[in-house]
Amino acid sequence: MKVCAEYELEVLDEDLDAYMEEELEKEEKEKKLTEVDKKLLKRRAPVVSIMGHVDHGKTTLLDSIRASKHKIVASEVGGITQSIGAYTVYLDNNKDKKIVFVDTPGHEAFTEMRARGAKATDIAILVVAADDGIMPQTIEAINHAKAADVPIIVAVNKIDKPGANPDRVLQQLTEHGLVPEEWGGDTITVKVSALQGTGIDELLEYILLVADVQDLKANPKAEASGVVIEANLDKGKGAVATLLVQNGTLRVGNCIVVGTACGRVRALLSDSGERIQKAEPSTPVEILGLSEVPQAGDYFEVVKNEKEMKSIVQERKEKERDKRLDAMLPAHVRREAVAGEEDIPQLNLIIKANTNGSAEAVSQAIAQLESDEIKTKIIHVGVGDISEADVMLASASNALILGFTVKEDANALAAAEKEGVTIKKYDIIYQILEDIEKTMLSLLEPEVKEVELGKAEVRQVFTIGKTTRIAGCYVTEGKIVRSKDAVLYRDGKEIFRGAIDQLKRFKDDVKEVAQGFECGISFAKWNDIEVGDIIEVSTTEEVERQSL
Repeated sequence: MKVCAEYELEVLDEDLDAYMEEELEKEEKEKKLTEVDKKLLKRRAPVVSIMGHVDHGKTTLLDSIRASKHKIVASEVGGITQSIGAYTVYLDNNKDKKIVFVDTPGHEAFTEMRARGAKATDIAILVVAADDGIMPQTIEAINHAKAADVPIIVAVNKIDKPGANPDRVLQQLTEHGLVPEEWGGDTITVKVSALQGTGIDELLEYILLVADVQDLKANPKAEASGVVIEANLDKGKGAVATLLVQNGTLRVGNCIVVGTACGRVRALLSDSGERIQKAEPSTPVEILGLSEVPQAGDYFEVVKNEKEMKSIVQERKEKERDKRLDAMLPAHVRREAVAGEEDIPQLNLIIKANTNGSAEAVSQAIAQLESDEIKTKIIHVGVGDISEADVMLASASNALILGFTVKEDANALAAAEKEGVTIKKYDIIYQILEDIEKTMLSLLEPEVKEVELGKAEVRQVFTIGKTTRIAGCYVTEGKIVRSKDAVLYRDGKEIFRGAIDQLKRFKDDVKEVAQGFECGISFAKWNDIEVGDIIEVSTTEEVERQSL
């Protein structure tokens, strides 16, 4: 036994030595690869997000920076940015002074899009109108930038407007942890007028200065990876995605995977619409060739070949299919899965939008409308026009279809009419929120309140036959109404509650008796009535719900 034990220890020592040697070799290889990667790192352009409250001039500021004849704001519905885009600017037409801007929506419903914009960028430009000051969405933008751990440069805009008060804005900034440099803090603030172009050059110089301090670098020789800024379905081009390359170089012909979408890159288009052969780090680019519309905000990566690409996507699609099958289960099965919530009404929704970012924004906005009394369940979110398949899914899941800046085809209309599916279309997100809130309210049980109608005092009791007793009463308040709920009090204590069976004026049956008159009252199956009892009569009324 002793020999065996010694042999086992020797074997263990040999295995341990081999294991340690293998681990040391791995560490050495990783160290060498890291050193090689560091040598390949090169400076890259900063990616900047424009953030802030709605109508504070974010898009106008970007237009002024681009100095472009084509104004982005002109193409927006109602002047509101409702999707996210990336644009390249060269300061003084110098390619070494490249800045990439990400324009993010300002409405509170696009909180998630702003969060994604901050995470995909290196510097956040917080636009605050000098005549308006810090607003709720401004605070949200600050929080998102802080959560993403990116430096903030504040652009105090509209300084040319009457009533502008930049100093008040600086004071408000300090309340949210942003102390301006001129007040001894470390937050850069620039006073600008996006409309007149004042302070734009100073703002750009500060962006490059902050970028230099960050020492932003990437490896252009690596396989490309980055984030999807926006995605949509184009009738002529098919699935189109705007990508921000964060590392490596994306080339035409690369096999790319993003979420459950994949494909070989057929074409690369720059933000100015020109066809290019490659996109290096910090470059926004539109790509063609994907199998389907990817999810905005997802990370993409280039893989070695089509076999690897298809294998990754197949695995992801199986997981996605499981989720979809769960969503299509009968309503009673879904309710059983949530213990204790069987009686809570649920509004099922299918959302279709022109872009993935808009679809995500609508989903986030609707999710915030939930209350303890009613739940919303988003069955499916998709990009593109409303199809017959969407209608059939809505019919199977008893859902309402919401279309945001999309149409429905003829087959979808016919199917909707046949299946009794409701399709609602909108161009402005505010309208969706108002309409859905009204729909949710209509599904709730109405609020009921008790309204007191009148009081009567029992002054005499009459016995008719052997058992029936009638209270001779005097109406002291309001009116007594037959068939309404009544409560009988004795010495301040409730002794009976029920409907009035008979109400008489002298010998006549009447529907009601007003204050100051006498009447006779009897109750079905209740005869314990005494002089001095008080009878209170009330009714219930439905109260219209004003909000969730």
